[in-house]
Amino acid sequence: MYMDKQVKRGYNEYLRLEEGYGKKAMMDVGLLVLEAGDTFSLREDRKEAAALVFDGRCTLEWEGQARDVDRPNPLDYNPSCLHVCKGVEVRITAHGPCHIYIQKTENGAVFPCCMYGPEDTDTWPRGDQGELMGCTKRDVRTCFDLDNAPYSNMVLGEVVNLPGKWSSYPPHHHPQPEVYFYRFDHPNGFGAGWGDGELYETHHNGLALITEGMHPQVTAPGYTCCYAWGIRHLPDNPWDKTRIDDTAHLWLTEPDANAHIWHCPTGN
Repeated sequence: MYMDKQVKRGYNEYLRLEEGYGKKAMMDVGLLVLEAGDTFSLREDRKEAAALVFDGRCTLEWEGQARDVDRPNPLDYNPSCLHVCKGVEVRITAHGPCHIYIQKTENGAVFPCCMYGPEDTDTWPRGDQGELMGCTKRDVRTCFDLDNAPYSNMVLGEVVNLPGKWSSYPPHHHPQPEVYFYRFDHPNGFGAGWGDGELYETHHNGLALITEGMHPQVTAPGYTCCYAWGIRHLPDNPWDKTRIDDTAHLWLTEPDANAHIWHCPTGN
């Protein structure tokens, strides 16, 4: 399932776990759009919540703590992400235009809230060793997952998908539901994605929900995309970097895969 939305100032809801496609996602997903001087309060009695700042200057406050965030853009700068348990109030004050990704899910556990700064982000360059002629070069960033937040029912990170290149590739799947939320460097940027047996065109502020099937992504030449990826652990089956590759394309992971790829003859 894929959806586009004309976002407005305030909280823009995409998914709510209690209804519609949100039941399949098992998560709430939204984009918070703020202008200088705006404030927003978030508190859930039954849900953990994460607020990932895509871009902008703002202050996040929780449990007597505060953190100032200044992220000019999501392409050149690592994210800041606040992760809180149920019952904790978060107050966000904008000092300029801000776009903040919000993700929530049910979790009865009480755990220490954590502010993941740019220095805490695990960045994994993928496809940067010349694999597949460089067509899958991208950065995969992880804010929190089963390794550093085993008490959470969610995973959250980002992928920087370079112009004309592929990510979430070679094609793979996993049983846990996942969402991709797309932010392009230009509002008219676009790409393509697969999921749940469908092919869809991706746009700025678009959302894909993937509950089954292979889900590779590609960005159009000239446009760079940063998409948030959020996964909901399944009961007794958490996402532990789970990756089930499409056996038809496993040869692409072989060290000599480039040797089997046709190269344009020199001079043509």
